[in-house]
Amino acid sequence: MRMIASLLARLLALCAAMAMIAQPVAAQGISVLRDAETEALLQDMVDPLAEAAGLGEGAVEIVLVNDSSINAFVAGGQRIFVHSGLLNAAEDAGEVQGVLAHEMGHITGGHVNRYSEGAGNATRITLLSTLLAAAAAFAGGGEAAMGVLAAGQQAAMGSFLAFSRTQEASADAAGAEYLSGAGISGRGSLKFFERLQNYEFRRGISQDNEREYGRTHPLSGNRIARLREDYVVDPAWDTPTASDLQQRFTRVKAKLYGFLAPPERVLQAFPTHLTNVPARYARAYAYHKSAHVDEALAEIDGLLATEPDNPYFLELKGQILLESGHVAEALPSLRRATSLTNSSPLIASLLGHALIATEDPSYLDEAERVLRASLGRDRENPFAWYQLGVVYGQRGDTIRARLASAEQQILSGNPQGALMNASVAEQGLDAGTPDWLRAQDVQLQARAQLERMAQRN
Repeated sequence: MRMIASLLARLLALCAAMAMIAQPVAAQGISVLRDAETEALLQDMVDPLAEAAGLGEGAVEIVLVNDSSINAFVAGGQRIFVHSGLLNAAEDAGEVQGVLAHEMGHITGGHVNRYSEGAGNATRITLLSTLLAAAAAFAGGGEAAMGVLAAGQQAAMGSFLAFSRTQEASADAAGAEYLSGAGISGRGSLKFFERLQNYEFRRGISQDNEREYGRTHPLSGNRIARLREDYVVDPAWDTPTASDLQQRFTRVKAKLYGFLAPPERVLQAFPTHLTNVPARYARAYAYHKSAHVDEALAEIDGLLATEPDNPYFLELKGQILLESGHVAEALPSLRRATSLTNSSPLIASLLGHALIATEDPSYLDEAERVLRASLGRDRENPFAWYQLGVVYGQRGDTIRARLASAEQQILSGNPQGALMNASVAEQGLDAGTPDWLRAQDVQLQARAQLERMAQRN
């Protein structure tokens, strides 16, 4: 009986492991980076692919994750999560589009939703092997029982890995189709896979076909060979990356490096004798992070001298002035940046913050208008909700301040605080009004989050 109990315990453990595989990011905390320029670039990169996939422009959203590893993934729905490390590693915008096309293949193939199918098949194999092992144990063959169980577990994992490799190969093929449909060369896709292969070589990862059995993805060499056959005959093969897209990518890559890397490393990578836009952009962030305000402003003024109406240069200048205590001086740049981008939600929320930071009550109406416009286009911005709550609080409208706080907290992973504030707001609002209904919605979201947290614990 002890043997049977042990076998059942191992079965339950493996089933639990399969359940975790089926939800690869359900309990995984990620740090999201928000930047108006970067998000606009990534959206322009993915929109042609989404149209080629039959999803339509704007149907797929890109979320930038603060993670230095070279990775991208989907986690259900029509969102692609891209690690900052991938942008840093890529040398060409076409490489990033190749990755996005592959991830689009996962979306259109419904692969995240089908993970449970692969896990279910593996679990059934494990269950059968456990029953056979239990039968062997009853017959007195303890060693045979353990052998059957071990073989079953290996077969189950092999089944799941084969399922995963099939999905990856399917996404590769779909990605090649979408690149072709969008008129984008597959050269970038191949360059990215070659980059991954070189990384595997450096890590000593075998490229032997026999080793593929134990991998979730096909071998990079095999993927390159299969894709090259399709790419080289595609009419877009010799189409270069659009020069404006490549220029924007180079700038975004530099600004992200300037923002994320230690200032001393940024200044080593972009020494002061370099006066091109990416170098100045990166140094402006590095100087700002290290509190060298004059140097940061000198770099951004140098950029604005060549492109005075660049909204992202204006945004950065306003941010530097605001965060260095020159609040009133920040307003013209931020107002201009907001206007040039047709009230980009992230830039508008920064302007709203600056207006509040003046501590001048005469700016509260403008701050509310700007923040409401921002949230009207992007409700998933906890910073904007927080600032709107400050506006309401300064006016003495504590009920709407509570509701804004609830919105901010539900987006920031604080369902308990969201539930409390939304409940107070509901009691103080007129029944049936939009804000009253929204307070109820937030409470439902908060309770659902709390239930999921309780289940995980």
